[in-house]
Amino acid sequence: MSIETCGSNAFVVTDGADHYAVHRPWQLRGADGSDVQAFSQLSLDRHGRVFVLQRTNPALRIYTPDGVLERSFHHPQLTSAHGLHVDTQDRVWITTYDAHQVLAFDIDLRLVQVLGVHNLPSWEQPFNHPTGVHVTGAGDIYVSDGYGNARIHHFAPDGHLLRSWGRPGHEPGAFNTPHAVWVLPDGRVLCADRDNDRIQVFDAAGALLAIWDGLVRPMALWAPADGRTVYVTEQVPRISRLDASDGRVLGRARAFGIYAHGLAGDAEGNLYVAEQGAVSMVAKYQKLPAAMPTQARAGHAPPAGL
Repeated sequence: MSIETCGSNAFVVTDGADHYAVHRPWQLRGADGSDVQAFSQLSLDRHGRVFVLQRTNPALRIYTPDGVLERSFHHPQLTSAHGLHVDTQDRVWITTYDAHQVLAFDIDLRLVQVLGVHNLPSWEQPFNHPTGVHVTGAGDIYVSDGYGNARIHHFAPDGHLLRSWGRPGHEPGAFNTPHAVWVLPDGRVLCADRDNDRIQVFDAAGALLAIWDGLVRPMALWAPADGRTVYVTEQVPRISRLDASDGRVLGRARAFGIYAHGLAGDAEGNLYVAEQGAVSMVAKYQKLPAAMPTQARAGHAPPAGL
């Protein structure tokens, strides 16, 4: 890889283990001249396509691995969109935070499953402004709920509610805006307890296992398939890399915009960030070969204001 292939708008950050050339914006304008509007989250499918979830119509913009807009998609029930997860079967799961639902679309973007009732919020029951969703390889569905409730809900693959836990507060096991949820390969359930500045760790039955603090308004969670590390975006703004065994901070990288709201990664170790700011954009953190960083730094000055 040469300096030129990093792109003239790229500069380099590190998370303590890897170096990344940061491309922002990564996405290209559509053939019609359209671009990303205010958005919350992004996720990748098995083919490396990047799904971008907007808070406007169309709710979904789908990009090829090269950043080319492949398709836009909307559905009448996507009146407000916040959380997004593409599962191992390439089904697309979306939380509609002001419509109080979780919607699942198949690989052809046909609506195949609905959790919750459109425009009907429920106290302590699903849902009251849900924020995030994660679906395990076995099909179990976990939802952070969210802006109204202070709960995590666990559903069976068929949509049957198995259990819920959490309450408003600051004490262990309570939540102050559970903003995102992620399930590790060993079954531990992570929740970004945003306004308590921490991640809480539970078992599948909802028993509290650990609290990882030292964070500033954690927004989004993503973990590679090996389950050894966890990446989290914070409103500092930054991306922190944590040890999945105990939550220790292993490294941190600068994030941009007002803050990084969404986060995802691919099998090659690249990270994709949903930046919110005066202009919303996708930032790609392109993982560099070990010998690349010094050369890249020599060719690119950091942006003003760092």
